[in-house]
Amino acid sequence: MKILITGGAGFIGSNFVHHALANHTGWQLAVLDKLTYAGNLENLKDVVDRVTLIHGDIADHEIVRKAVEGVEVIVNFAAESHVDRSILDAAPFIETNVKGTQVLLEAARTIGVKRFVHVSTDEVYGSIERGEFTEESPLQPNSPYAASKAAADLLCRSYHKTYGLPLVITRSSNNYGPYQFPEKLIPLMIYNALQGKPLPVYGRGENARDWLYVEDNCRAIASVVEKGRVGEIYNIGGGAELKNLDLVRQLCRQVAAALGKPAADVEGLITFVKDRPGHDWRYALDHSKMTGELGWTPSVNLQDGLKRTIHWYLENRAWMEHVISGEYQKYVARVYEHGWK
Repeated sequence: MKILITGGAGFIGSNFVHHALANHTGWQLAVLDKLTYAGNLENLKDVVDRVTLIHGDIADHEIVRKAVEGVEVIVNFAAESHVDRSILDAAPFIETNVKGTQVLLEAARTIGVKRFVHVSTDEVYGSIERGEFTEESPLQPNSPYAASKAAADLLCRSYHKTYGLPLVITRSSNNYGPYQFPEKLIPLMIYNALQGKPLPVYGRGENARDWLYVEDNCRAIASVVEKGRVGEIYNIGGGAELKNLDLVRQLCRQVAAALGKPAADVEGLITFVKDRPGHDWRYALDHSKMTGELGWTPSVNLQDGLKRTIHWYLENRAWMEHVISGEYQKYVARVYEHGWK
């Protein structure tokens, strides 16, 4: 089965590529990625000879038309995903997350794919004070990023209802794990702690999130590819809700232990900063549909997942320094000029 994975050089996408190659030998993978700051060729360097790599933008009709030739399944990870950046400039989020999704949907409809899996986020639901979001909860996005993803979800629904496109949507809680660009909370805290830099926490750190180890999300999405019911939405939750400050403190203790330092030395780096506009108070997902229909449950608890993640970043400090510095952009420029290496 030939599968096109868009955004396959990004955080969740590259983890999905590794998961698929290790666990689904009958899948033939092609990766389409624009290679923005968070789309990193180094994420795929150990499997580059096992996938077809295509450099391009999902909002480019011609590139997408060529990329989908012979494809049976599309899994769409491609997205601008950082809320803070969407607050500063929403335009790239509309271009990629909305227009790009529509371009993919149209191409998928034209060639008649067997399945289109659209990877979304719990942030489309907005904030919830008590209880958990189900797949029937209304969409109430509160950031430009979340609004762009909600718009993409609705486009996907329309292509299924209007054209019969065999489409499934997944909505996951906050992912963490290897290859995540150090702008998101967990890798940023790890990176700054290793550098002895302040650990910025919005407000008083009372906002709560449900955390999902990325490998568990990849297992869930693979299950949706194989067995998910067409036209359905599946919530993928980690069952690990924690306030941001409590999470950062737990990270501090684990980083300190890994470095052989007193925990107080690392916790002393915590710095409270002005909260961002429209900051959602709490996310929580009911993933009983995934469990009941597809037999999936998260297998990595938060403590073990954080240990794995910290270990990966400790073992890959050169990766962190490379993607944060301007060197990666120079490398991408060489790729653009000379092709994939």
